[in-house]
Amino acid sequence: MQFKPHDYQRYCIQRLISEPVLGLFLDMGLGKTVITLTAVNDLRYNRFQISKVLVIAPKKVAEDTWSREAGKWDHLKLLRIVPVLGSQAKRVRAINSPGDVFVLSRDNVQWLVDYYRNGWPFDMVVIDELSSFKNHRAKRFKKLNMVRSHISRIVGLTGTPAPNGLIDLWAQIYLLDQGKRLGRTITRYREDYFTPASRNRDTIFAYEPLPDADRAIQEQIQDICISLSAKDYLDLPERIDNIRYVKLDAKARKAYDEMEKELLLEVDGEEIDAASAAVLSNKLLQICNGAVYSSDKQAVEIHDNKIEAFRELIEASQGKPVLVFYNFQHDKERIMKCLAKSRLRVGELKSRDMIGRWNRKELDILLAHPASAAYGLNLQAGGSTIVWFGLNWSLELYQQANARLHRQGQEENVVIHHLVVEDSRDQDVMEALADKGATQDKLLQSLKARIRKIREKEQGK
Repeated sequence: MQFKPHDYQRYCIQRLISEPVLGLFLDMGLGKTVITLTAVNDLRYNRFQISKVLVIAPKKVAEDTWSREAGKWDHLKLLRIVPVLGSQAKRVRAINSPGDVFVLSRDNVQWLVDYYRNGWPFDMVVIDELSSFKNHRAKRFKKLNMVRSHISRIVGLTGTPAPNGLIDLWAQIYLLDQGKRLGRTITRYREDYFTPASRNRDTIFAYEPLPDADRAIQEQIQDICISLSAKDYLDLPERIDNIRYVKLDAKARKAYDEMEKELLLEVDGEEIDAASAAVLSNKLLQICNGAVYSSDKQAVEIHDNKIEAFRELIEASQGKPVLVFYNFQHDKERIMKCLAKSRLRVGELKSRDMIGRWNRKELDILLAHPASAAYGLNLQAGGSTIVWFGLNWSLELYQQANARLHRQGQEENVVIHHLVVEDSRDQDVMEALADKGATQDKLLQSLKARIRKIREKEQGK
């Protein structure tokens, strides 16, 4: 296929060729992969400025996207793409094979750095989904930073650089410029641009940006970052969001209310920290979906209200393929059980073969956890309907997962259904995602609000 770049793509390619450090903060669907490969091809075979490129990507993207994209375009036929995946023996064989672009799962960054030690051979590194390096304490960040001085060209790709707020930017920009723009330490970055938002006497749990911090940070990094939005450059089909509220029956509502009260009041009177908030929130979201894990990790079914609403949505889809996102393992098991007696062709997103079957319209239902389908996968050829059976707090995963269908190449309007139990934790999450406030602080505040609501109900009796 012949590549005819849009003007914005041509601009990004030129910047990648001319600048050794660049962050491409391009919206989902704008073609980050082909832009990067085009620049790599020019640097490798026309200008002879690089010899060996490492791409670090989420596992499923590493398995499929980069090889598939390179094979699609005529002008990239010289590029040799080598996936570095599988067992350690397979990875060692792959990394020592002839090639131009070596694609590694981000989970193996530590292994690769330890393998080469001081003999790091990659003069260019591309981090696909730079936001997965937002945690400065993570091993993958620390290990890659150890060899940063051996990397002459580095590129960071992401559509969501700050999914949980500006605090996420420091580690990502540090890998690019080694602290020149936002400071050499996270402490200095926090002091310059943030103030504590949630804390007890000894610990700060969350930060909020100072007034005008957004503008100040953008001014600091604008020379090495390109930020483009899909709506400014592409004619995408309409995205239609639908919230299907699920009403619990009397027995299920009583069970949910009692469980919510017990879980929330268990921590009443104490400072709720992030760890306890996450545990509480997960338990309540499980109950919303219809089952909850017991202490021995067995799923205990509580109600079928959401399963029934899901069945109705599938029936109403009139045979159109549906991409279904679930949150917990027991969600998937109960959905599979629900669909077992139907004649629908059901698949689970676990392999490249399943991606191909979906895009060839050989599946009616494709089940996926948002963490396994969030980055880089092109699923728009297989359908235009999404059902969120269960939500989670990650705005990044939510946006990226929806973009598997609502992206360049989609020919139909994309309908995104959300199954939300009314007056529940489900609704808190949906509201947080809708106002793009899915942060730890929002999670904590919403739990405290529910505790107050329960207390007011008790006092009103």
